[in-house]
Amino acid sequence: MAGRAQPVLAGAVTALVGFASSFTVVLAGLRAVGASDAQAASGLLALCVACGLAAAWLGWRHRLPMSVAWSTPGAALLVATGPPPGGWPVAVGAFLVSGLLIVAAGLFPPLGRAVAAIPKPVAGAMLAGVLLPLCTAPVRALVELPTVAGPVVVGWLLLHRFARRWAVPGALLVAVAAIALTAPPAGLTSAALIPSVTLTAPAWNASALVGLALPLFLVTMAAQNVPGMAVLVGYGYRPPFGAALRATGLASLLAAPAGGHAVNLAAITAALAAGPDAHPDPERRWVASVTAGIGLALLGLGAGVATALVTIAPPILIEAVAGLALLGALATALAAAVTEPATREAAVVTFVVTASGVTLVGVGGAFWGLVAGCLMLLLFQRRSPAAPSPPPADGPPADGLPADGPERSTPDHGDRGIPADRTPQHH
Repeated sequence: MAGRAQPVLAGAVTALVGFASSFTVVLAGLRAVGASDAQAASGLLALCVACGLAAAWLGWRHRLPMSVAWSTPGAALLVATGPPPGGWPVAVGAFLVSGLLIVAAGLFPPLGRAVAAIPKPVAGAMLAGVLLPLCTAPVRALVELPTVAGPVVVGWLLLHRFARRWAVPGALLVAVAAIALTAPPAGLTSAALIPSVTLTAPAWNASALVGLALPLFLVTMAAQNVPGMAVLVGYGYRPPFGAALRATGLASLLAAPAGGHAVNLAAITAALAAGPDAHPDPERRWVASVTAGIGLALLGLGAGVATALVTIAPPILIEAVAGLALLGALATALAAAVTEPATREAAVVTFVVTASGVTLVGVGGAFWGLVAGCLMLLLFQRRSPAAPSPPPADGPPADGLPADGPERSTPDHGDRGIPADRTPQHH
């Protein structure tokens, strides 16, 4: 019985940590591009349900622990971009286009490979530039609201030292307590605590397609889908990349009219369901991802309460919690950006342009940062005369993604995609 309960418990923890760690980022992002409180609550609910359905389907269909989440870096991108020309309907249109591009990447493998081939220093620098404004919020909150933000940051530090997995959820609980003590008591009673689906007719314009839809697609692919696949490969699985992109892209399309910005493979919480803590038997860990999907869909019922708390809280406090949730992602992105000396200057240019928040011809800084970094590489980087060594015949491609084709590694494992000659290792 304990063995059967272990992946279920791991899935519940995955759902709870994933929701509590970053829903503030999602709500901040949706509100930044023009969503009302009702539309933001609808978007959070839609994302929870869409992520849950996609995770349950992928885990059950492929018998792999393929966790699904919303795009946290994508939500940070929305904060950095701000309201597009045309407001919220145009943002919803950009969400739909981004979802279509993810589906296209799943249908046409060369497109997915092209995104994965974006130089890692440039992709990391773009992501770091997107995350930087939110990650500075805890510092600003300590200056503006020291008595409220101080306990939040101290709680995060203590939990980060002794129970890292629960650092952000713990900081969120401290923030909720601070809000309850300082906010007017009528704030919650007058809010719509039960979320409802609020559909928005999409609209499109060229600047939003280039400045929001395309960067959202690139950030979601480079910062979520590709690393999510790498986590599964690192644990010894051979997941189907195309099928994952098609499922998450379709989920993004379904969630977009209700306000959901992007659905993708989990990267940060993927190890909770795919690692040995989920179950000693690698072939039973898929239960954890299915349970996580169901749990996340149920947590979506609290979207109204979450939105109400965010509404009555000081904005800088919510941004501070979101910034604490993104510090780890910022550190990883910066490390990827400056590791290679040959590409360091191009990465720094990408980071500076993206973080500047500049808008040119209606297009935000993330796109121009990517353009600037790639131009720097083209103009100044020397080409290496030596050709890269081909990957082993039985190994993954050079970009670390599983090749498209049969999931089955050996006849004995059916469609579980687990190589016969190795078992997942804990990282």
